[in-house]
Amino acid sequence: MLLPSLVVAGTACTEKLQSPETVQKAFRLAIKTREALDASGAQVALIGRVGQDLSKYNLRYSHMAFVWRDHPQGRWMALHELNKCGTAESALFNEGLANFFFDDMFAWDALIVTPSTEVQAKIVAELAQTSALKNLHQPHYNMLAYPYSTKYQNSNQWVLEVLADAIQQPEQSSRATSQAWLKQADYKPSNLHIMTLTRLGARMFKANVAFDDHPTGDRIMGKIEVATVESVANFLQKIDPQTTVQTLTLK
Repeated sequence: MLLPSLVVAGTACTEKLQSPETVQKAFRLAIKTREALDASGAQVALIGRVGQDLSKYNLRYSHMAFVWRDHPQGRWMALHELNKCGTAESALFNEGLANFFFDDMFAWDALIVTPSTEVQAKIVAELAQTSALKNLHQPHYNMLAYPYSTKYQNSNQWVLEVLADAIQQPEQSSRATSQAWLKQADYKPSNLHIMTLTRLGARMFKANVAFDDHPTGDRIMGKIEVATVESVANFLQKIDPQTTVQTLTLK
């Protein structure tokens, strides 16, 4: 029994050859995204993609990254955490926009979330701190990681915690500090209702799924709270009202 349609983060599974149509669409969406970013005048933004059909959970986007220029007026790069192809491990990747869309896509849509100029400056400074990014990365990957536990991490959670660290600017970057600030700032994760048998099957057959970091009472009720693209975008709009949201779709 495998867990259906529950990839709420990103995977790095690039071994198989992509079809010419997939390559063409990835480049077309990358170009469209680049043009939108150039037109916005932004230094940095958050970007989401549709890797799976998550509509049964009232979600559209499955995976989020920071998108930033590798140098002033340079190319746009996607910086994100990726699960190593179904294992229980993850790593950080900094890659071009086309690569960001090469993953198995359910739909050729992109979400661009652009913070205010003030918050952008803080994020840019954060992304320049390699030590902070590493301190906020937990390689023990769980696609359904509980947002207020440091035991595991999913890729959307990494974006969220880096964002929190950038905004609050603590003396020492840590996941615990970011999570404490997020709770104080009333971050609301997405609530996925997942039945017991589905949870059991997923834990038995998927290395990158675990539920033991979630509160026992929530697990019993099937209440699984997760950091998702939508929850991160909603939170940023709440704490930074000048944030803009743009959706792109290939015709």
